[in-house]
Amino acid sequence: MNIPNLLTISRILLVPVFIIFIINNEFDKALLIFIIAGLTDSIDGLIARLFNQKTQLGAYLDPAADKLLLMSAYITLAIKNILPNWLSVIVVSRDVIILLGIVVLVLMNKEVKIKPSIISKITTALQILTVIFVILTAGAPSAVILPLIVLTTVFTIASGIDYIYRGIKVLG
Repeated sequence: MNIPNLLTISRILLVPVFIIFIINNEFDKALLIFIIAGLTDSIDGLIARLFNQKTQLGAYLDPAADKLLLMSAYITLAIKNILPNWLSVIVVSRDVIILLGIVVLVLMNKEVKIKPSIISKITTALQILTVIFVILTAGAPSAVILPLIVLTTVFTIASGIDYIYRGIKVLG
């Protein structure tokens, strides 16, 4: 087990802590955990690249940890009525569709190259920013939140469509 994989596992272990803080309305602590998790994501990738410590386990764990953190954030914030329920459904559905697509491609013995597109990277950045700003405002109305929610919705849907299109192309 190398350092990048240990950092990824620590990010996974931070998810329940993050959820508990949101449930208990301890938004400052939840934000700190979310930021720490984000930093471990950056650091593990940097270490893996710089010190040639990329592993097959890390290739699966890292995106799974990212999805777990974001999906948990959206579901928990929606349950607490801090984020719109429909946005949570859109974000989670996109990720479930991506995961199901990967499973289908693997079962059909197709080569699966998970290469995030620009639209996917923008989507992830918007999803993260939305979580951060929503936690910062603790669900209070804000001039920043509504445009972020709209942008996150549009890009999440567009990214989902892009992944579906790319998956269909691989299937032929």
